[in-house]
Amino acid sequence: MFALPSLLLLLLSLCPGPGPGPGSEAKVTRSCTETRQVLGARGYSLSLLPPAVISGEHLRICPQEYTCCSSEIEQRLTWETEATFRGLVEESGSFLVHTLAARHRKFDEVFREMLSSSEHSLALLFHRSYGHLYSQHAPVFTGLFSRLRDYYERSGEGLEDALVDFWAQLLEKMFPLLHPHYIFSPDYLFCLTRLASSPDDSLKPFGEAPRRLRLQITRALVAARAFIQGLETGRDVVSETLKMPLSEGCRQAVMRLTGCPLCRGVPSLPPCRGFCLNVAHGCLSSQGLDPDWGAYLDGLLFLAEKLQGPFSFELAAQSIGVKISEGLVYLQENSAVVSAQVFRECGNPQRASSRARRAPAPREEVSRLGAAGTEEERPTTAAGTSLNRLVWELRDRLGRVRGFWAGLALTVCANPRMAADISQEAAPCWTGAGRGRYLSPVVASSLEQLENPELDRESLRSDVHTRRRRLQLRLATTRMRAAALGRDMELEDWDEEEEDASGSGEGQHYADDWMAGAAAVAPPARLPRPPRRDTSGGKGGGVLVRHNQGRSRTGGTSVGFHTQPILILFLSVLALLGPR
Repeated sequence: MFALPSLLLLLLSLCPGPGPGPGSEAKVTRSCTETRQVLGARGYSLSLLPPAVISGEHLRICPQEYTCCSSEIEQRLTWETEATFRGLVEESGSFLVHTLAARHRKFDEVFREMLSSSEHSLALLFHRSYGHLYSQHAPVFTGLFSRLRDYYERSGEGLEDALVDFWAQLLEKMFPLLHPHYIFSPDYLFCLTRLASSPDDSLKPFGEAPRRLRLQITRALVAARAFIQGLETGRDVVSETLKMPLSEGCRQAVMRLTGCPLCRGVPSLPPCRGFCLNVAHGCLSSQGLDPDWGAYLDGLLFLAEKLQGPFSFELAAQSIGVKISEGLVYLQENSAVVSAQVFRECGNPQRASSRARRAPAPREEVSRLGAAGTEEERPTTAAGTSLNRLVWELRDRLGRVRGFWAGLALTVCANPRMAADISQEAAPCWTGAGRGRYLSPVVASSLEQLENPELDRESLRSDVHTRRRRLQLRLATTRMRAAALGRDMELEDWDEEEEDASGSGEGQHYADDWMAGAAAVAPPARLPRPPRRDTSGGKGGGVLVRHNQGRSRTGGTSVGFHTQPILILFLSVLALLGPR
């Protein structure tokens, strides 16, 4: 009679129960031994770890079932798992920060070297030809290079003012040498420079050389400065983004991913790969730099190509001496016309006594020095060769990092601390609730993250710091694209005012064939602005106020292209500064 119940109990014990559902554990773990070993090795006090599972009602993040974690352990694990996740992100992007930092440093060194080489070449040629006379007036030329460096390195202001002031100072030095029989008072020299700088172009003592120098050096310096700033901004923005703190929702998601297996007593059970990808995609897409990253790289490469070709920084730097030579040659060859107009507008200067007159240079000296100038060749710097190589290297390196932000989640989840290996996807893994298989779809697209099952909507929103970094990257991209069109965004207000007044839209476009032959026609270009004047009194409309004396004024950078003449590489005007 008692045999039948015993037989039924035996059969029931042999029959399998219901299988584990998705996300449930197939085997209940009641021991915390493995968890105690792992956390003890990490420096956790064993007194804080229960020897056996306890009720998990106190847990805030992990499943509130049986657990091996107290509230304090859960909190410490949350901090630790966040630090691990952020460390992997920063480590994955360290090469990107290094790439941008190294490119910034090398391009900056090349640009500085080109400016220094240009200044050295000009000083060497002029000193060899002028001797003591050049030494007397060297501050005019060194002052020009100093202000060009100031624009590139620091202020970003007064580029056109620097060129206007240079030509005005040069005219003040050269015009008296053309007329050794006269004495020119400061008031007369003021009238001279005011006339040369007038907006109606009534006097062009140096011909087209000032305009040509302005166009070439402005577009090259604006492009170089925007390019260096773009690399610097990219480096800083990427570095800050990689060190980003996680939102509260992402902290909890990362804890569920890599910390809760310890609390559950299964530290050796790897998180499911799909689980990791959803957490990583959700957290990184809300704090990464896509979709602005691709446009930023395109802007860098576009401007780099311009610096290597149409906006060649090397050629612009080395042409400074050439354009100055052209201007001085024009002044010598047209001295009669220029002088007549000056005398007509400013009056006849006072004649010098015979004892104070300077003897003009002999005619044979003019011929010899002029011939020597035409035999000079423009030096080719090692930096020029380096620039071509750097642009090639930049193109190669940026091509490798174009998909960095889109692939960052895959890189993080490839680490064995974060997820199971892709070859073990069929094996049981940690689902966030227990041992099993992760059945939720992986949401990889940044546009579909609202469907991410591991993060709520609040966690997917970009914070103010992320939006600020993306805005910085967009501004750098806009500045570089404007520079590639010959425009300086920092001076855009001036350009827009002039364009509104003229209706020409000048400065928005340029031609890449600036090295074209003699048949090319130069588009109209805005003249350098005159020196600022105080019209309160004095002959000719007031007192000239020098731009470089405590003034902060920006100049427009609208550019056009001109026919490139046969380069005159030396100063036939040396005769003007010959023996007295």
